Amino acid sequence: MNKLRPLREARLYAIVDLNYVPVDRAANVLEKLIRGGVDLVQLRGKERSVDELTRLAQKLLEVAAAANVPLIINDHAKVAARVAIQGVHVGQDDDAVAKVRAAVDRPIIVGKSTHSVTQAIAAQREGADYIGFGPIFATPTKPEYAPIGPGVIREVHENVSIPIFCIGGIHIDNLQTVIDAGAKRVVMVSALLRARSIVDYARCAVDMLA
Repeated sequence: MNKLRPLREARLYAIVDLNYVPVDRAANVLEKLIRGGVDLVQLRGKERSVDELTRLAQKLLEVAAAANVPLIINDHAKVAARVAIQGVHVGQDDDAVAKVRAAVDRPIIVGKSTHSVTQAIAAQREGADYIGFGPIFATPTKPEYAPIGPGVIREVHENVSIPIFCIGGIHIDNLQTVIDAGAKRVVMVSALLRARSIVDYARCAVDMLA
């Protein structure tokens, strides 16, 4: 395998969320996301067992590795310990960054979800490699979180030096607003996964973020 795409060069982060994507279509969806130019991909299956996620991560890794795209698992360091994926993403209520690293006996990327500038600064101090920052807008993926709005995007970039991926309700029609507010990187979930053409939608987002 050639060298993986560096995290700092990543612009569009996609999530293969099993609430939107059937397990038997996940590899096909990932192929489309990669053809569309995504730089980083996460597998998220909140209600799935570690064993099921491990099997799926192994299949997705073959697709991602062929394109040198890092594959991240949501929440489960156990999956990263079993499959040679590149990282783990944790939330505010999940294991600490150091505990995640200790659970995997190789260097991995660890990202953390943050919902305020204070949490973002704390995640950097904790040793996260990148943060998700949001939700910027209301999102069906995380309806329990109130949107923080694009107004704090510039502030978080002034206070945090690790890569910041803005997330939450971002789609093509509001992406320019997010970019104008100071975002350099974004995560898209439902907008990409529900697109009529995942490839074309991703390419459009990548072009806007270039």
